[in-house]
Amino acid sequence: MALGASHRLQDGIDAVETMTRFALAVLALASGVYTYLGVRSILDGSATAVFFAALIYSSAVSVAIYAFWTYMARFYPHVTGAAGRGAMLGVMALGCAMIIAMSSWLNAAALAGSAALEQHLAETLEDYTADLDKAHQNALAAQSLLPDIQRTQERFERLADQERETGALTGTTGAGSVVQLLSQMASQLTELENGIDASRERVTSLFDEGRKHLETMRTLVSAPGAIDPRADQFAAEVVGLSGVITSLEQTSIAPSVKRAAEDLSLGFIAPVADGREADLANRQDQVMETIRSSVAAQSKVLSQAADQILSREPVAERRFVPLSSAEAVLRYASDFIPSWAGAISIDILPAVLIFMLSIVHSTLRRQEQRLPFAERITAAELLQALEVQRAVQQRGVDLETALTEAEKTEPPDQSNIASFDLSGKGPRKGPPV
Repeated sequence: MALGASHRLQDGIDAVETMTRFALAVLALASGVYTYLGVRSILDGSATAVFFAALIYSSAVSVAIYAFWTYMARFYPHVTGAAGRGAMLGVMALGCAMIIAMSSWLNAAALAGSAALEQHLAETLEDYTADLDKAHQNALAAQSLLPDIQRTQERFERLADQERETGALTGTTGAGSVVQLLSQMASQLTELENGIDASRERVTSLFDEGRKHLETMRTLVSAPGAIDPRADQFAAEVVGLSGVITSLEQTSIAPSVKRAAEDLSLGFIAPVADGREADLANRQDQVMETIRSSVAAQSKVLSQAADQILSREPVAERRFVPLSSAEAVLRYASDFIPSWAGAISIDILPAVLIFMLSIVHSTLRRQEQRLPFAERITAAELLQALEVQRAVQQRGVDLETALTEAEKTEPPDQSNIASFDLSGKGPRKGPPV
């Protein structure tokens, strides 16, 4: 039974030898084709130079892969020692690493290069969208001061009207120094309010322009067709959008609000009391001092609010870096694991075939060791043994004595079964019993 199983295993090895060579050749050729496509995506120059350079490189890769796995298939299954088997495994691991370095990542670039570039553009689009929103919020932050400014301006105007009509502050009606000062403060606040309104219109215009750039970029990311022209147009849109973001950062009215708030207090100039009576002039001075205190308090509040706006983190300068398909596949490798697995499998699949052959050869060797010598020897080997026996007897050597001495000196861990298989293959079929 063991002899029949060994014969069937040996027949299977002989039968798949051609198929093994064919499989290695096809896998090496497929790897070379995808390597060619990957190399073309990263080379620059004339079309002819790129074509020949990619063709030569891919051909060298195909030959190297076929030669490496052919050598491993020839030698690894027949190495039986632990040290030799370990050394061969080390060589195989080194070869696999070199194949991945020179071929597999280019295969992945050919399989998923366009998708990786679209992923890069999509993530860049998200980053610039966040930058535009942040710049817009920073530019509009000063708008939150507008209600306080309007409320203060209206209060000064109302006090001026009341003083003019009823003398609510000094007890004397008319447009005197107090009315003049209140109107002056209201006018300054009105100018600040108008500046904030104008800034809002400018910010809105820039934000609309930025959204148009984003819409174009979003269309380029999802549009069909070749990725390279879309990437070039995407880069042009990025330049325009970066300019819009920079303009939004410079359009913030917060610094102007802070300066205007400080001017309200530091640049406060009260007019001379114009009352003809000493009592009226004294009352006007008291009211103007009260107005000074109110203006100083309002100036402090506005200045602090402007400082809070100015303390916001500005939009960091961002630079768009175009990538080749190979670079994009490496950067976003975790998003394209199936493509990487397919690219590596094309190059490493022969290792599975080699391990299968190794298992079969190991099984053959174990079965061969368990077979009796009479079942392992062929007719030709028997004739050769008889000739050796006659030659030895002619020289007067006693074979039984020689065999006995050989058994005594033979190490216990070695088999005393002689093997005449010079080809390294399994047992040969003998004549039918």
